[in-house]
Amino acid sequence: MDFTFGLVSGGVRGDARGMISSMRTPPPPGLDRQSPELTQGVGDWGVDGWDGVSERGGRLRMRTLVSLRWMIIAGEALVFLLASLLLGFAMPYALCLAVIGASAWVNLLTGVASPGQRLIGGWEAVAQLSFDIGQIAVLLFLTGGTANPFILMLLAPVTLAAATLTSRSVSVLAGLAIIASILLAFVHWPLPAMGEDSFAPPLTFMIGCAVANIAGIIVITGTVRQAAEESSRMALALDVTQAVLAREQRLSALGALAAAAAHELGTPLATISIVSKELAREAPTASVKEDADLLIAQAERCREILRRLTDAPAEASDEVHERMSLLQLMHEVIEPHADVKGVRVEAIVSGAPGVAAPDIWRMPEVLHAMTSFVENAVDFATSEVLITVRFDADTVGIEVRDDGPGFAPEVLAKLGEPYVTSRAGVEGGRTGHIGMGLGFFIAKTLLERTGAIVTFQNGRPRGAIVAARWPRKRIEVKGADEQT
Repeated sequence: MDFTFGLVSGGVRGDARGMISSMRTPPPPGLDRQSPELTQGVGDWGVDGWDGVSERGGRLRMRTLVSLRWMIIAGEALVFLLASLLLGFAMPYALCLAVIGASAWVNLLTGVASPGQRLIGGWEAVAQLSFDIGQIAVLLFLTGGTANPFILMLLAPVTLAAATLTSRSVSVLAGLAIIASILLAFVHWPLPAMGEDSFAPPLTFMIGCAVANIAGIIVITGTVRQAAEESSRMALALDVTQAVLAREQRLSALGALAAAAAHELGTPLATISIVSKELAREAPTASVKEDADLLIAQAERCREILRRLTDAPAEASDEVHERMSLLQLMHEVIEPHADVKGVRVEAIVSGAPGVAAPDIWRMPEVLHAMTSFVENAVDFATSEVLITVRFDADTVGIEVRDDGPGFAPEVLAKLGEPYVTSRAGVEGGRTGHIGMGLGFFIAKTLLERTGAIVTFQNGRPRGAIVAARWPRKRIEVKGADEQT
């Protein structure tokens, strides 16, 4: 692969060019390294791929289940108390209170027998919530069926399942609630009435109430399920982002630490070398001289290792390591792709007339994110990737453009969200990596934390464009203009 650097100021291109032949350690696998298909995508886990994560198990704590059941029991007891003492409804109170008492006894045993912090899932959770649906259905059977407005209570266990359990468990519980609604429309005791008055709703009314309740179950369950999956998916993606940022920060700090260690270890190594030479010169036996020569050789080897560390231009000192020019930024961004063949990568830095190029802070977030964007572009480019850095008195912007097929329309609309892709993750990309659809999400999140505005679009006539723009004051080293 060919790498070209250009520096343009005031619209006139200079001759600051260089070839890169070194290769840094590539980023860790599993962070959205793509392979090409007919259109450009960003990972191997699509939105549908979230099932592989969400189906791992339940996220329902036993304490939550017990607390919800106590709330239902308390509400039912209060309703029957008000209906009996204040409104005078005629209904089978003994049977109803027996059902409520049985539910309270089961809940008490559940709370005592199982630790509150224990997570439950699978058939255990389904069985527990099915019991709640059955208890509510029995009370509705005794008090008028679907004509009873408290049929809405059937939504509570299903909604809890939608927020915490797997899709299969939610489907089973929603099916039970729907079956209960249908049966209660046809099989039920009379609706309670005040005094001697009675009201027998027609069958069409009962069926209409059942249909309305079924519609409510489907809509509310689907809505809660979608919101819960999106929240969990975003939480997981943000956790991965935090891990990536922590790793990049450790690597960034390692350079300054290595330079400091090289400086501190230089003096004791020189002392060891001098003493070893004295020992070799005055050695009483051949074996002692051999040991002294070995010490001299190993000390020289350590000094050579430290010399290589101190010779690294970006790590010579804390002050130099913490700041970098825009050309240095481009150098580090495209360097990891030096072994990829068949694509020419060109980096150009241009500025407004009369405006000095800024030095910027070395931010691991920016380095990781831009490296990820460039790698994605290299994966899908036909022959060329162009990285353009433009600055003026107020802003600094970076644009990564390739001449590949561009983003698929369905991907472009959701790009920057976690687990977005347009393909099944087959191998064949130039970089040889397959990811999880997290790369663009992580990169976008990291850049936005530094104050950047990130945009994605397709170029004309072809290719993909990823751009990030910062207010200059957010990333510029203070006083850089005066120092340069």
